[in-house]
Formats: sequence, structure tokens, C-alpha cells
Amino acid sequence: MIHELLLALSGYPGTIFTWNKRTGLQVSQDLPFLHPSETSVLNRLCKLGSDYIRFTEFIEQHTGHVHQQEHHTNQSNQTGLHGIYLRAFCTGLDSMLQPYRQTLLDLEQEFLGDPHLTISHVNYKLDQFQLLFPSVMVVVETIKSQKIHGCQILETVYKHSCGGLPPVRMALEKILAVCHGVMYKQLAAWMLHGLLLDQSEEFFVKQGPSAGGAAANQDEEEEDLGLGGLSGKQLRELQDLRLIEEENMLAPSLQQFSLRTEMLPSYIPIRVAEKILFVGESVQMFENHNHSPSRAGSILKHQEDMFAAELHKLKQQPLFSLVDFENLIDRIRSTVAEHLWTLMVEESDLLEQLKIIKDFYLLGRGELYQVFIDLAQHIDGATPPQDTSPREVPPTGWAALGLTYKVQWPLHILFTPAVLEKYNVVFRYLLSVRRVQSQLQHCWALQMQRKHLKSSQTDAVKWRLRNHMAFLIDNLQYYLQVDVLESQFSQLLQQINSTRDFESIRLAHDHFLSNLLAQSFILLKPVFHCLNEILELCHNFCSLVSQTVASLDERGTAQLDILVKGFRRQSSLLFKILSSVRNHQINSDLAQLLLRLDYNKYYTQAGGTLGR
Repeated sequence: MIHELLLALSGYPGTIFTWNKRTGLQVSQDLPFLHPSETSVLNRLCKLGSDYIRFTEFIEQHTGHVHQQEHHTNQSNQTGLHGIYLRAFCTGLDSMLQPYRQTLLDLEQEFLGDPHLTISHVNYKLDQFQLLFPSVMVVVETIKSQKIHGCQILETVYKHSCGGLPPVRMALEKILAVCHGVMYKQLAAWMLHGLLLDQSEEFFVKQGPSAGGAAANQDEEEEDLGLGGLSGKQLRELQDLRLIEEENMLAPSLQQFSLRTEMLPSYIPIRVAEKILFVGESVQMFENHNHSPSRAGSILKHQEDMFAAELHKLKQQPLFSLVDFENLIDRIRSTVAEHLWTLMVEESDLLEQLKIIKDFYLLGRGELYQVFIDLAQHIDGATPPQDTSPREVPPTGWAALGLTYKVQWPLHILFTPAVLEKYNVVFRYLLSVRRVQSQLQHCWALQMQRKHLKSSQTDAVKWRLRNHMAFLIDNLQYYLQVDVLESQFSQLLQQINSTRDFESIRLAHDHFLSNLLAQSFILLKPVFHCLNEILELCHNFCSLVSQTVASLDERGTAQLDILVKGFRRQSSLLFKILSSVRNHQINSDLAQLLLRLDYNKYYTQAGGTLGR
């Protein structure tokens, strides 16, 4: 019977020890020579045999399943358990069972040498597995029931290895080390060669964009707060600096790669995963687009073999060390980032390219655009600035103007199509402000030419309105050029010159562009809409003045009255928006614009209304 027991514990039941799929391995009830206490001990041993049989079935099923998946990756059984991490788990599980198998062999040798040994001896020898097997079975059942996949297996094994039972912890740590071997191979391929070897979507880096967050709740009240038409929704948009989500020109172009955060084990921080993503993206970009390797060299400075050896060294460690892991990732990232910095700043002359962008996209060449406005003013002067969604078909005329920039490698990873579109959004806005300012100055010249003519009460209203419009636009222009553009550009150059890290440059540039869009109020819908309304009123006023040589007739006077009322209303709304935000201490940018407009308290003394 002892040999029958050892065979059953090895996964081969017979007549004395029977196997049932539901109840597992059990002692047959038809054995009259067994004492109840012996039956109890044997059933305790049978629980070990049941777990062992289930372990081996799991291993055989899913290692074969993995082989099948390699050739049939698109079949419907893809939804079941599969993947290289599962295969690694099964390999580790099989290694964990090896001491159990060896113990059974040793017991067989002992019983062959001494036939008088009892069942209690078997129970004593196998007692070390009585705690281990049930605990590991919990891990296996969790993987099966929850269909744990890919790097999620690492997380599952890790969590169960944090218990207080040393045999369980040591066994699961060995299984985890085998699973980490797969991760290190994927890391080496991704970080050193830019290859994403992940057919079954198991790695925490994926191709394509990351999943977007849930859309913001749009069901908000439109109650009027008595602030000149400023509704509750608009005020909240100012208070929480909500971006224009439904018309958001900041939506980036589809990223080529992103993090699959649900696959990231909890013991690897997101900051480390971001570094891994950056290195792989950079290496792949370099491999795909480097057309002159003799000039640029390897992005890892020919240290691939050294880094591969260090990754292999980490793979051989019995326990995962986050300190060692992150130190190596940091060294690889620093090597890549510094090489990219050299390519960008020194070889591609990034600072000169940024100055060119400032000169053209941000109207740094003011004299050039002044000549352009003067020459092109009469080509399509009837098209006013328009507050339109950048995702819509662009309007015609001035509102459709834009610049095209032919980006040279490797600057294309900094000046992406999405980034250039943001620059064009700022360009169109700045050009519209500069154009209106030029028109108002032209109206002043006309006023000087006609000052010897007999004037009427209407003329006084007309020129007072021009003065108030020019006051507002000139201060807006000064704010945009000095407080926003020059200040932000100076900070950008300072940050670029203070680092040798490409990622720092990219973050600084992104911050610079985001600040331009935010501080020029393009992203704040109520303010942006109000300023566009004011620009359109100024443009219509200039058109009225330019087309009328003599005093205004009745129709012209009516149009002027409409413009006066409209300018009063919009200037009052602007003042109330700026004041409300300043009072709530939400946005220093709006407070700075208000400071420019109300530096001598004239705006305040006029009741927040210009054009009276």
C-alpha cells in the first residue's frame, strides 16, 4: 500500500487511492484493514497529492496552450489564458514542485531499504509541503478565475509572496524571479534596440496612444450672475481653468507608444516606467530615422553590450531590487537624453531654430508683419477675426492664415505636427491683434488729416471711441508681447542652457507652449470669446471710418451707435471677468492684463466700461 500511496502522490492514482475531479484524491472506503486514524493521515496526504495533480495539469495545459497560441494568435481562444508570462509562471511552478518529487523518490528508497517504516514517516517527510501547496494553489486559482494576463501575473505573485510564511514566500519569490526573466528580455529589446516584442499585449509598454479619461460632465447651469452676461458656467471655467475640451487644439497627435498602466506591477513606480518608455521611443526613433550613422553614432554611445550585461546581471538576482533596477534605468536614460541633447542643441542648433520660430510664429519680426499687413490689408479686408474651433474647417481670409515649417531631423521629435498647429493657433491670434492695432493707428492718421474740417458731435463720439479702442488694444498688445512672449521665451532659453538632458528640454518647451496658450487666454473660452468680440468691433469701426470721408450720415451714425454700445458691453464684460478672477485669486495672468488696462485706475473710474 505504501507504493500505491507514493504513486498516487506522484499523480498516478489507482484502486486504493482514487481520483475524482471534484473531490480530488481520496482513500478508498472499502479497505477494512485501515484504522480510522490511518485513514485520517492518508486523507491529509491525499490533499497534497490532489494539489500536485492540479499543479501538473495546469502546467501541461497552459504550456501547451502557449505553444499553440504562437501559431494561432488570432483565434477565439486568444481570450483564454495564454502568453509568455504565463509560460514563465508555469516553468517556475514546475521548479517549485521539484523538491516534492525528490522527496517522494527519497521515500521510495527508504521504504525499499526498510519495509517496516510507517505512514507516519511519509506524513513527517511531506509535512513541509502542507503549508506551501495550499498557498500556491490560491495563486493558481486566482490566475485562472480572474484570467490574469501578462505583467499582471508579476503583480499577483508579488502580492501573495508578501505573507508571513517563509516557505511560501521563498517559493513564490523563486517563481517571480523566473517571470522577471521574461520582463528583462522585453526590457532589453525595447530599451537597447527599440523593439517591442509583445505579440500577446503583455508588456506595460504598448503601441498607440494611452486611453483617454472620461469626458467631463457637460450638464452645467447657465445662470446669469449679474456680471454683464457672465454665466455661472463661464465663471467656473475661469475658476478651475478648464480647457476648451470640445474645441481643444491641445489634443496631441496620436503617440506612437504609450504606457499600458494596468500591466505595470505596483513595485515598479510610474516614474520608472516613464523613463523606460522614453528610452525605447528615442532608440526606435533613432534607428528608424538616422540616415547618417557615421555622423551621429549610436544613441547609446555604443554601450549596448554593457547595458545588456547589466540587465542580465539583474535578471540573475534572486530578489528584485528596485534601487538597482532604477539606477540602471536612470543610467540608460541619462545616456540617451544627453546624446539627444547634443544632437538637438549643438548639432541641430536648437536655440537658433527657436529664435526663428519666435520671429515668425510669434511675430518677433514686427517690421516684416507690419509691411505684410499694409500690403495685404486690401486683398481680403472684409474678413473679421473669428472665434472658431480649430477642429472645424478653417474660415477664409485672414483667419485662415498660417505658417508651414519644414522641420529637419531630429528636431521633428520636438516640433511635431501637433506642436506646430499650436504655434499656428497663437500666430493667428497675435496677427489678428496686430492687424487691428494697425487699423486703429491708420484711423488716427485719418483723424489728423481731417482735423481742419468742420466737426460734429458724431465726430467727437467717433474719435473718442477710437481712443478707447486703441487704449485697450495697445495694452493688450503690450501684455502679449512683453508680459507673455518675451518673459516665457527668456525662461525657455534659460532652462535649455542650464541642462544637458533632452527630456528636460522637451518638458521646458511643452511648458513654454502651454503657457503661451494659457496666458494669451486662447484656452479660456469666456475671455477669448470676449477679446475676439472686441477685435471684431474694432475692425468694423475701422472699416466704417475708412469708408467715410465726410461726417457720418444717418445710416453711418446708426452703425456707430451700434458699435459704441457693443464696445461698452464687451469692455464691461471683460472688466468684470478680470475683476472677478482677480478677487478669487485664481489666475495671475488675468490680473496682470487687468493691471495693464487699469494701471491709472481710469478703467475703474469709468465703471469698467470704455467707449462712453
